[in-house]
Amino acid sequence: MSGKTAGGVKAQDARTRETREKLLEGALRTLVEQGIAKASARAIATTAGVNQALVFYHFGSVDELLAAACRHGAEQRVARHRERLRSVGSLTELLAFGRALHAEEREAGHVDFLGQLLAGARAHPRLVPATAAGLDLWIAEIEQVLVRVLAGTPLAEFTDPAGLARAVAASFVGLELYEGVDPAGAEAAFAALEQLGALMAAVEELNPVARKAVTYTLRRQSGRAR
Repeated sequence: MSGKTAGGVKAQDARTRETREKLLEGALRTLVEQGIAKASARAIATTAGVNQALVFYHFGSVDELLAAACRHGAEQRVARHRERLRSVGSLTELLAFGRALHAEEREAGHVDFLGQLLAGARAHPRLVPATAAGLDLWIAEIEQVLVRVLAGTPLAEFTDPAGLARAVAASFVGLELYEGVDPAGAEAAFAALEQLGALMAAVEELNPVARKAVTYTLRRQSGRAR
């Protein structure tokens, strides 16, 4: 292959990536600004600033583009916060991160977007795997934090980090949606979670004898006392 031909292929690949990126970003903006009901090929193409036919050329259908955009958006947001998550050293810090993230997502319109996505998945089955995959990206990061912060605590042998990570993610998703109808109730729920974090911090600060007592009590209650 000549240098000129190779250069032409590289230029074409670059244009293809650029167009796909525009379509993905356009789909996300359309979902956030107009909702899933109005996320047509024409609306997305207009937002992206490209020809409508490119939606079908690159993704085959609007649903496939929306699914890819959901994964793309989740990957971007997780990548943006990954370093901060990896610096979290306690459950209290994890809850503080969750509250800060919630405020940022709400300001950016992503909370409404999540509601649209969860509701839309019922009518658009192809969105289900993408929505679940996006949530799984967050869950995987949260699980790593939980494994790290629970290690060496009396609760380490009595908790399932994978299941707990899903519970944490589900709680925050629920609170994000709940806030739209009852802001005061959502604030009370966040405060309760923070109290739980404070209790966990207190357990972590116990002296060795007290920690052993807590561990023994947990084992006895779970039928694992020896």
